Amino acid sequence: MANHMLVAVFSAGGTTKAVGEEIARVAGADFFEIVPRERYSADDLNWMDRRSRSSVEMNDPAARPEIAGTVADMASYDTVIVGFPIWWGVAPRIIETFLESYDFSGKRIIPFCTSGGSGVGRSDTALHKNVSGDVTWAKGVQLNRPRADEIRRWLDRVL
Repeated sequence: MANHMLVAVFSAGGTTKAVGEEIARVAGADFFEIVPRERYSADDLNWMDRRSRSSVEMNDPAARPEIAGTVADMASYDTVIVGFPIWWGVAPRIIETFLESYDFSGKRIIPFCTSGGSGVGRSDTALHKNVSGDVTWAKGVQLNRPRADEIRRWLDRVL
């Protein structure tokens, strides 16, 4: 894989992080974990409680949870693979924070999701509104527990 790649993931329970780390390993890419400034507790993630932090964020299209760190040199990457769990059928709001925090002009963005129930759905195309400029988007895929050979085949298709 010839270009300079970054795999950036948000993971609430560890599944998406593990998949992202494996993608980075197979692709020879750098890895960045999108960590919220205020980490989510189990109560925050209780989707059955309408007052939980995640429920409140997901019900507010303008919510932008702060991220604890930054990508050191985003300009150096040609391709950014963005991973996230599916929340309420779409990407968590922190992914919107991430996408709105950098200039992705001239880059390829490749989304992937993890999910216990639903697939990619509209989660990948819904993110297009958060990025301006000349960006090439790959179609998003669901990758829950892929083997290295499956990751390589997927990368060969999208790169």
